[in-house]
Amino acid sequence: MPARAPAPAAARGGLALYELYRAASRAAAPAVLLWRRLQGLEHPTRWPERLGRPSAARPRPGSPLVWFHAVSLGEGMAALPVVRHCARLHPGLPVLLTTTTLSSFEVIKDLLPDGVIYQFAPLDCPDAIDSFIGYWKPNLVLLMESELWPNLIMSAAAKGIAVALLNARMSLKSFNNWSLPLGLPLVALMLSKLSLVVPLSTIQAVRFQMLHTPPGIIHFAGDLKYAVGDVNAGENEVNKTKDLQQQFSNRPLWMAASIHRGEEDVILRVHDELVKMYPTLLLILVPRHPQDCKNFSLGLRRQNVNFVLRSTKEVVSSSTRVYIVDTLGELRMLYRVTPVAVIGGSFRPGLAGHNISEAAAAGCAVMTGPHVGHFYHMLVEMWQINPLAVKQVSGEIELLQTLKELLGDTKTLRARQRAAKDAFSIMSDGVVNRVWDLVYRFTIDFQMDTWNSNLHHPSTVCPRNQFFPGSMIN
Repeated sequence: MPARAPAPAAARGGLALYELYRAASRAAAPAVLLWRRLQGLEHPTRWPERLGRPSAARPRPGSPLVWFHAVSLGEGMAALPVVRHCARLHPGLPVLLTTTTLSSFEVIKDLLPDGVIYQFAPLDCPDAIDSFIGYWKPNLVLLMESELWPNLIMSAAAKGIAVALLNARMSLKSFNNWSLPLGLPLVALMLSKLSLVVPLSTIQAVRFQMLHTPPGIIHFAGDLKYAVGDVNAGENEVNKTKDLQQQFSNRPLWMAASIHRGEEDVILRVHDELVKMYPTLLLILVPRHPQDCKNFSLGLRRQNVNFVLRSTKEVVSSSTRVYIVDTLGELRMLYRVTPVAVIGGSFRPGLAGHNISEAAAAGCAVMTGPHVGHFYHMLVEMWQINPLAVKQVSGEIELLQTLKELLGDTKTLRARQRAAKDAFSIMSDGVVNRVWDLVYRFTIDFQMDTWNSNLHHPSTVCPRNQFFPGSMIN
């Protein structure tokens, strides 16, 4: 669907800023890539992909191609249900997925459907983007969440490639920065090149519209992160789950997931108090960043706390008090073995929470701290279904009180577990279908002459003129 062009003066200002960005990004790219390699942030052998050079083992297919792009593990996992839906609905359609981080690579590469091509994303500099697009020649680019990269979007638009932004979000800080006189013309220019924006909430839709996104391309379908927890487990994951259930059997336990540095002090103090009441209590501690495991381990050793690192494959004994998960990609499996999940990234100012839907999908009693950022909309939506679906605590004291209540009262625990799972089921229902229906109607429908004739329209689940509903908040 053609997007509304910005006003001539704004367009000229946006183009001038884009040319400055284009020149700066070209000059900075070599130093940026070198710094990232020295910091260990790039794959040791696949880093040339960041320059737009394809892996020799993955030639470009001959038919039309859909390119999904996400940055980190969270965005990549949100894209995965749509990737799978696309591959299932159109089995002959080549699909390319790119991400940026090593953690996303390590986890997602083993979860992709057969035939889906995985590459590291090119740096947003003209040479890398032009090389990447020139080789893969995508017919459709689906960006995830907040991926507004000027060179990528402008290059795709110049080549007539449709670009959509799925699960679109923009933090308040980013919104304020883009709203500045030097930011607004550039972001308005980029947004005018998009064919579709699917925001994850109404407040996100309003922010995009205030940055001059054409209203006709903003359409609501739900938050794709609800679909992350709805992905079926493979045989390997099922076996790992059974093994942990056997190790943890007959012990009370709780899990603290996605814990950032500095939050572990809160979690461990709470656990120390709980152990006084429940001497066999086990804490599953999952750092957000595996590199923090070393610091967490040192702290536990200083306190003479018996712990086990998952990577050592050491069996949990009756004397183990903390089980530190220093591996990647197992969070969803771990939720299946714990009755209570506390979601981190929420107990320190400046943090912005993490996805709670995977814990809810697994039937955990879900808790989070006070600092949840844009995930607040997820809390509100689940509270609207059932106030027991997720518990947001004000800090350490309330966290301890709530955990005492859940560990000591089976009836209360079961009520919160059921509420979380039921709320997830309602919120996740049909979201992937709705997103893909919008993608099809606003991108593929308008360039059917370039697509294979065997691509059929999915069953429509959204009214053609649906705009984001005013009843959804934040």
